[in-house]
Amino acid sequence: MNTSLETRGTRAERRAARRRSHHLVTADERSLTELEVFLTTLPLCASGRIFIEVPEVADIGFIGAPGRMTVTWLAREQRSGAPGSGRACAPGQALARATCAWADEMMCDDEIETHVTLLGGYLGTADIVEHLTTSLEVSPALIHAPERFGLLPVEN
Repeated sequence: MNTSLETRGTRAERRAARRRSHHLVTADERSLTELEVFLTTLPLCASGRIFIEVPEVADIGFIGAPGRMTVTWLAREQRSGAPGSGRACAPGQALARATCAWADEMMCDDEIETHVTLLGGYLGTADIVEHLTTSLEVSPALIHAPERFGLLPVEN
């Protein structure tokens, strides 16, 4: 039995599994429980990015995510609103900016299919869906957002 061929085959299988389990996930302070439940459904080999928007730095906590996923907390109190407006960051605004910027950089090729799960509020989620489907031409089939928002075609 050739163990080096067996090892290469096992590595290739793990690499393929990670590619099938690449995710972009968003949440806000109202969807943290939903986020935690969702994360328990992911395989340990899942990779990708999680953005969580909260009102204040004091709201930042711990989220148990697979080891290959990066969690980024966005506190609105530390961010500004629209550039040049002098306004405070509105709910969903930091989440949409960070998610769209990440997607522009990381979802620029078709090599790895990214599954998108948007658990935040309507405003940020709507901006993210529009950016992904329009600017990056991501298939709506790869995006999950709350059905109540009516942002994506309903699956039959």
